[in-house]
Amino acid sequence: QVQLVESGGGLVQAGGSLRLSCVASGRSFSSYTMGWFRQAPGKDREFVAAITWSGDSTYFADSVKGRFTISRDNAENTVYLQMNSLKPEDQAIYYCAAGLLVVERALSRSNSYLYWGQGTQVTVSS
Repeated sequence: QVQLVESGGGLVQAGGSLRLSCVASGRSFSSYTMGWFRQAPGKDREFVAAITWSGDSTYFADSVKGRFTISRDNAENTVYLQMNSLKPEDQAIYYCAAGLLVVERALSRSNSYLYWGQGTQVTVSS
C-alpha cells in the first residue's frame, strides 16, 4: 500500500511557475513508476507527465513539453512536477499516481496506476 500526498498548488499568474511535490509513504517507493495527471472542471482526467522508477526516463504530454519537468528523489520518497510558463489552460486539479511495471505505451493511461493522491489545485490567472 502506498499513500500519496500532493502539495505546492496555488494561484499564479500566466507565465509564472509552480513546483508540485508528491510525498509517498509506504513501502518500495523506488519501485514505482510515478505519474502526474490533471483534471479541469467538466473535462476528463488527462496525463501530464511520468517518470520511471529509476528516474532515467521521463515522458510528457505534448501540451506541456518544454514547459514542465518531472523528477524524483527516491531517498525522500518524493516526486516533483516543475511547471514553468503556465497558461490559463493549465488550470486544473493535479494528481500524482504510482504504478508498478508500467510499460511505456501505457504511461498515459490512468488505469495503469494503482495509487492516487487527493490532488492539489492549480489556478492560473490571465
